[in-house]
Amino acid sequence: MSDNGIEVRQVSRDFGKVRALDKVSLAVPKGEIYGLLGPNGSGKSTLIRILCGLLAPTEGEATVDGLDVRRQGEEIRRRIGYVPQKFSLYEDLTALENLDFFASVYGLQGGHRDERREWAIGLTGLDPYRDRLAAHLSGGWKQRLALAAALMHQPRVLFLDEPTAGIDPVARRELWNLLFQLAAEDVTLVVTTHYMDEAERCGTVGYLYMSKMLVQGKPGELTRRPEVTPTGMRRVEADCDQGVAAVMGFARSLPYVDDVTIFGNSLHLLVHAAVGDEQIARDLESAAGAAVRVRPIDASLEDVFVRLTRLQAAARNGQARAS
Repeated sequence: MSDNGIEVRQVSRDFGKVRALDKVSLAVPKGEIYGLLGPNGSGKSTLIRILCGLLAPTEGEATVDGLDVRRQGEEIRRRIGYVPQKFSLYEDLTALENLDFFASVYGLQGGHRDERREWAIGLTGLDPYRDRLAAHLSGGWKQRLALAAALMHQPRVLFLDEPTAGIDPVARRELWNLLFQLAAEDVTLVVTTHYMDEAERCGTVGYLYMSKMLVQGKPGELTRRPEVTPTGMRRVEADCDQGVAAVMGFARSLPYVDDVTIFGNSLHLLVHAAVGDEQIARDLESAAGAAVRVRPIDASLEDVFVRLTRLQAAARNGQARAS
């Protein structure tokens, strides 16, 4: 029996003449959190619908908890949980009534229903709000309620679509702590997110772009890929005392600078490796009119996705011109 909760092998999906997914492959071990990233329209929702047994692939194979997505979609839906980005429970019901309703949907009855409900409430900390209308819960507590509802039937695979969008940083961290707890209990999780700090918390990250899996791997491995920081280049941070936005334009004009991004009061630069920190500082100080401190840094996950997206776009443009 496979140790993977999810396996996808060369899956494609066409909608008429439009290819929404193009030969995507991935494997998620049981108990791992897999971060699925990509811009809107990249194919994330299509892939999740396939893995939820709602959509058959045009070609390729996929299994969820050992079940084939083509032939066993109904059984897959009984074994998975799904937390959508938009709150979809009943706002005119209390938290407790929502959980009892979803327990009945999953066929839970009697003592087993009560046991699962109290477990979900305990896990998510909903006890103080069990009798509050869902409409009166904050965004963070609504997401906890949605998670509790998705867990009522004890799924072995859980899909979460941007679960922390629109909630405050404290609630976001607490929700991720719950996800880590579920992973520790051998639940397989797939999380879509646009937050790079959340992507860094995942065991493995995959980046979908224009229907293709552009890159996937451990976050630390992705930041060390040679195409992210090419041979002969390095990354530095320039901390500016003032005028960082004005300095950014000047930095772009320097012949040894390949890329510039603002992070707070600092610039992150991709520069030619032969150029020293002292020269970079001197050049930037002439534009800032204030002290600039330069130090080497590693690439971030954001650097990975931005760099690979630009390379892919450049390759497409080159192909278009050649044709």
